[in-house]
Amino acid sequence: MDSATLEGMRTTLRGPVIGPQDAEYDQARKIYNAMIDKRPAAIVRCADAADVMAAVTFVRDHGLELAVRGGGHSGPGLCLVDDGVTIDLSPMRGVRVDPAAKTAQAGGGSQLGDLDHATHAFGLATPTGIISMTGVGGLTLGGGHGYLTRQYGLTADNLISADVVLADGSLVTANATEHPDLFWALRGGGGNFGIATSLTYRLHPVDTVGAGVTVWPVERTREVLGWYREFLPQAPEDVYGFFTVFVVPPGPPFPEEIHRQKVCGIVWCHTGDPDRLDEALSVVEEPGPPAFHFATPMPYVALQSMFDELIPTGYQWYWRGDFFDHIPDAALDIHLKYGENNPTQLSLMHLYPVDGAAHRVGPDDTAWSYRDAVWSGVFAGVDPDPANAGIIRQWCVGYQEDLHPYSMGGSYVNFMGTGEGRERVRATYRDHYDRLARIKRTYDPDNLFHANQNIAPARE
Repeated sequence: MDSATLEGMRTTLRGPVIGPQDAEYDQARKIYNAMIDKRPAAIVRCADAADVMAAVTFVRDHGLELAVRGGGHSGPGLCLVDDGVTIDLSPMRGVRVDPAAKTAQAGGGSQLGDLDHATHAFGLATPTGIISMTGVGGLTLGGGHGYLTRQYGLTADNLISADVVLADGSLVTANATEHPDLFWALRGGGGNFGIATSLTYRLHPVDTVGAGVTVWPVERTREVLGWYREFLPQAPEDVYGFFTVFVVPPGPPFPEEIHRQKVCGIVWCHTGDPDRLDEALSVVEEPGPPAFHFATPMPYVALQSMFDELIPTGYQWYWRGDFFDHIPDAALDIHLKYGENNPTQLSLMHLYPVDGAAHRVGPDDTAWSYRDAVWSGVFAGVDPDPANAGIIRQWCVGYQEDLHPYSMGGSYVNFMGTGEGRERVRATYRDHYDRLARIKRTYDPDNLFHANQNIAPARE
């Protein structure tokens, strides 16, 4: 992009346009994953929906490459593009709650922490992820799951309406009655169809929850995971627990004698009666005495940010994912192998439950195509040192590829890594792919929005 084009963009927009020569450029192009080092020709910090409309029109008319940044939490760095324009929604942060209607409207640049903070004041919440710095837009468009999913469904299941800037620069509202085909695609189809400048959610009564963590030595992985695979799908929906292999961090609530030990464990969220927390989690003794168990009532908003300091912005990340409907005995050995060979302090594997309320939505009601999945798995190599980038990538790829034969074939789109290929995207959407491709042709026929896990427009 030459200087005249850059200046032309600056005169068009209300928000700042940051170029490579600007002092704030290097900070502006930083995202959650420090493994990503892309250099956009311009980063457009949009002040409002009008800025987004103008930016999309400018990019399209000048034949430029485009990426969209919400929270900057994209593992494969799809929110940045080399030599093109990143439309940065981060100034568009803000949440308005209607406690009577039990709804919340979030700006497209809002993060989960913004949404949780605003709704918690009214004793309300909607299902989202577990890291508060995650952008609400990217999470929702990919489907979204977290501690409340078994009881209240996916994030996308609780989306009521979205304002979306389309590839032609126009702004439309998508909901059950306006642009219903677009609304269907937005709920799981990723960022393929436009830029969500605001999103409105249904809220549920959630205030104090029971939070807990239970760990066992990693060599107990077979027994613990063998028990968990039977227990969790049969548990009441107010009991949520994701299974994990990780290295114990050196700090509270963990006792010093297990610091830096490789373990398997379960992170719990109980949304039932707080007085029944101990009773609900008394089952942790069944696979054998844990090395550590901790459970306490806490504000839901505190649980939502519990992992923020453990894995902050600026570390090296490489992740992949897969859906699972069962965990066979052969998979137990693979989890044990990779848990025992965890290469760094922060690398991990999580199996997130996506059953319960998420199963009660029809398989064709949204673009999310795995209503029969029981777990959404993520394999993540994490470390602050760039010298370890190769090691953590190798561990992640090996873990996912060894388990993939026991998976359902596709992945939660927000857990897909770089370079997994078009067939992997098609496997993620299953028989919804062709319908999504037709909707893509309607709303983005030239594939302007392709810096994503891309669904190409269907041919005429």
